[in-house]
Amino acid sequence: MTRMYVVNTSDKSKTTALLLCIFLGFFGAHQFYVGKIGKGLLYLFTAGIFGIGWIVDIFRILTGGFRDNVGAPLRK
Repeated sequence: MTRMYVVNTSDKSKTTALLLCIFLGFFGAHQFYVGKIGKGLLYLFTAGIFGIGWIVDIFRILTGGFRDNVGAPLRK
């Protein structure tokens, strides 16, 4: 009996999300990129949740905890 496991990964790139977060994170560009429009608007109007959310997201992307709008991990 053979079991097959399928890992669902996003079509969004971790590297692209990280670069967008570092350079345009205050505007929520990385949130818009992964399809999180509501959170992107929140970041846009609050300057990355006053900078705290922006810094947290950088570490979440680096550690692999950042997900796209359907909950799939970003691809390498």
